[in-house]
Amino acid sequence: MASPARPDLPPGTPLAAWRRRLGYGASTAGFTALALLLLQLLLAQRLEQQQRRQLANQVAGSVLLAELGLERFSPAALADLSGMGLAVGPRPPAAASPGQPAPLALRLQAEALRNDLCRRLSHCPLVWPTGPGSPGRGAWVELQSPLETVWLFAPMAPRHGWPPDPQLASLALVAGGLASLLLFLALEVQRPLRRLEGALAQVGLDSDLPQPPLAASGGTDAVRRLTQRFNAMLDRIEATGRERRTMLAGLAHDLRSPLTRLQLRLASSGPLAADERRRAEADLAALERITRQFLQFVGAESQEAPVLVPLEELVAEAANGVDQVQLDLEPMRRCVQPIALARAIANLLDNADTHGQPPLRLVLRSLGQEGFAIEVWDAGPGIAEADWERALMPFQRLDPARSGVGHSGLGLAIAERVAQAHGGSLERLAPPQGGFAVVLWGRSLGRP
Repeated sequence: MASPARPDLPPGTPLAAWRRRLGYGASTAGFTALALLLLQLLLAQRLEQQQRRQLANQVAGSVLLAELGLERFSPAALADLSGMGLAVGPRPPAAASPGQPAPLALRLQAEALRNDLCRRLSHCPLVWPTGPGSPGRGAWVELQSPLETVWLFAPMAPRHGWPPDPQLASLALVAGGLASLLLFLALEVQRPLRRLEGALAQVGLDSDLPQPPLAASGGTDAVRRLTQRFNAMLDRIEATGRERRTMLAGLAHDLRSPLTRLQLRLASSGPLAADERRRAEADLAALERITRQFLQFVGAESQEAPVLVPLEELVAEAANGVDQVQLDLEPMRRCVQPIALARAIANLLDNADTHGQPPLRLVLRSLGQEGFAIEVWDAGPGIAEADWERALMPFQRLDPARSGVGHSGLGLAIAERVAQAHGGSLERLAPPQGGFAVVLWGRSLGRP
């Protein structure tokens, strides 16, 4: 009786390996039995008919040779010369009798042999199956002899049943082994590799959430080692990202305290020239903006819960900080992260206001029942297609001389992260008729 399954058994232990081997051995036996059954149903009868024809041809040839030899030799001399099993007498030795009848299968085979011989020979010989006490299984065939009754012994193999024919058994064993090998490749190689491929495809898609390790269950030793190395790689990536987030968040938080003290000192200091005060306030505003963008970039709102909101109101509120923006908003309700999405829209509007040309236009369109698209248009030349990928990278400013005060190259990177968190992406639009737009499209998140 098989031992009960132990789900807590590590897949790399010797006991687990032996359990897998026994399982595949059992599957090989099962596939072999199934293949043998199918071969018995499909080929056994045809093989039996072929062997029956071969037996009839051999016995018919032996009968003709024996009858020709009996014209010149005695039965004993002919048996010694040819090696044929010959017997003399009115009744063959150890033949079946009414008191000791032959098995039904042997009687049917003897009758079939007689019918075949009748079709192949010029006469229809008598065929007598052997009885239970006979040393061999077969039938005695009567020969035409001028002096006495002579019998030729024809051995007969049992009909196909059990044990099966060796040819069918060999074919079934090969088929069972091949099926078990295919099962092994599918379960122990292909399935773990597909799972590993899917896990690799997910690496880096959501940098705010850690990638769960891949369970190293099943598979060959090489596949399990590959899975373990993949999990080790995930640990290294997570550690590196955690250090980066900690460094950036610490830097941003450490900057806030001196910024606050500078603002207090500026407010409490004596009279300053208007230009000096304006420049100092602009520098402080730039530092505050950079600090806020750092916090946004390291994922300060990554754990924000989705909320079902009127999206057109959220977009309109995010546009309050920019003057002279034309709004074209389609009413809709979507489940989003409102703080992160509002800041992404504010970044896009600020980039368009700083680097683009008026007029600015903010468009909200519905994409199906759950999707949405937010377009920020301006009349400037925009970003070239060749520079778009670089513009989405963090801390990348395409033209540092025109970066503006407080711009650290994180606006588009933050907006793209927010779009990816909503199942979408950030794209550029530059129609031939002029103008430029950055489109943030996404869809509703899980219902709160």
